Amino acid sequence: MATTAQRRPRDLDRLAARLRTVLGEGAVITDRNRLRTYECDGLAHYKVTPAIVVLPHTTAEVAAVVRACVDERVPYVARGSGTGLSGGALPSAEGVLVVTSQMRDILETDAPGERAVVQPGVINLHVSKAAAPEGYYYAPDPSSQQICSIGGNLAENSGGAHCLKYGFTTNHVTGVELVAPDGEIVRLGGKAPDPPGYDLLGAFVGSEGTLGIATEVTVRLLRAPEAVRTLLAAFPSTDEAGGAVSAIIAAGVLPAAVEMMDALAIEAAEAAVHCDYPQGAGAVLIVELDGPAPEVEAQFGEVQRHCRDNKAFEIRIAADDIERALFWKGRKSAFAAVGRISPDYIVQDGVIPRTALPAVLRRIAALSDGEQGQGTEGPSGVRVANVFHAGDGNLHPLVLFDESVPGEAEKAEAISGAILDLCIEYGGSITGEHGVGADKAKYMPRMFTDDDLDTMQMLRCAFDPLGLANPGKIFPTPRLCGEVPGRHKGVHPLAASGVAEVF
Repeated sequence: MATTAQRRPRDLDRLAARLRTVLGEGAVITDRNRLRTYECDGLAHYKVTPAIVVLPHTTAEVAAVVRACVDERVPYVARGSGTGLSGGALPSAEGVLVVTSQMRDILETDAPGERAVVQPGVINLHVSKAAAPEGYYYAPDPSSQQICSIGGNLAENSGGAHCLKYGFTTNHVTGVELVAPDGEIVRLGGKAPDPPGYDLLGAFVGSEGTLGIATEVTVRLLRAPEAVRTLLAAFPSTDEAGGAVSAIIAAGVLPAAVEMMDALAIEAAEAAVHCDYPQGAGAVLIVELDGPAPEVEAQFGEVQRHCRDNKAFEIRIAADDIERALFWKGRKSAFAAVGRISPDYIVQDGVIPRTALPAVLRRIAALSDGEQGQGTEGPSGVRVANVFHAGDGNLHPLVLFDESVPGEAEKAEAISGAILDLCIEYGGSITGEHGVGADKAKYMPRMFTDDDLDTMQMLRCAFDPLGLANPGKIFPTPRLCGEVPGRHKGVHPLAASGVAEVF
């Protein structure tokens, strides 16, 4: 019987041997059983076993890996903690998975300059812990912040509960050292807030590993606020809760966070972490204000008034940090908690105007009841739990199903796609912070024209004319760096071999 090594193509064996000379024996994985550890990210619906996994520790090692892949024309994919929810770190079966989780040093914490310099494998929450003794913190806080990495946050432009006031990852990254798709080490930006020239840093953040691999990230630190006040308000339904959100924002109050959970999401959270939310709530809001103490106190009273005016039947105010953490515990655990009430589920991610929240949530309920769209018929029988950043309209519907029941996975996929159609219909987007990855590539033409997609491809090909960096992600079909009818075509220096061309 042939061994795993004997079944591997000879060029991959040659590449693995070359990588071992650079990284060492223990940092290159080719054993099939060990490779399966890396076959998916947080979206387990898609699985591909990579040919080779490497575990670099330095920028120089990442550059050597990329150069080796370019020489052998082997695709590569970067992966951090593997918590992504769009299949963005899905490996290539005939490629190399570059796992940056060993690159986890905080290289510098500069509190006076309000900056920190970190490697991409550093866990999000660890940045705030390192800055806390000086009275600073790192604002972007995905729900997975205890385990997700800065490199992955940068690749997907992650947000979090507090992005309403403080913005997404792109608003907090001022510089990046990266390995470009040809293996060159490049620096974009630095500690300065706004470097001159084209905003290549802005293009790189959120590019999902298609424009290179970040190996060092300079992030913005914020001074910890003087005061933080948090409340939890229970409403009869999502309509009233959505009305409260609109009223709060319309009044000129900008909370640090406004989060909503519907009845099904509350049920899951109670089963998982016993968060003791108000019984009988059709929806709960978690509203958090921070800033100067007098301002927070004045606005906090206004928030309570808007909640009561929109039929909140119970309002709880966190007395201290312990109670505040308990309010957030249910929300932060919501994605994982749904596993308590459903064997399988799809985590969706879309954006709508916040004023459309009540209407869109009613439409999602109708989809669950049977108005599925996309040619599906009859009652769907597919439950949808809604958990989302209500303040900026970033929805995270959780579509529940049982894959062991024939047809349920297909129904769930139909509902999931119809929800994205709703987001587009109401003037929103197919993703707010999870990225496009492998999962949503097929939905891109619903939001963008062919000309839009071709323009995006021009940028990608300018960075990666050989198409080796995270291939198959973002774009709905294989889009090579070649000719598009009616457009002028030129040859990129890296494509002189004729393998690929770029506009």
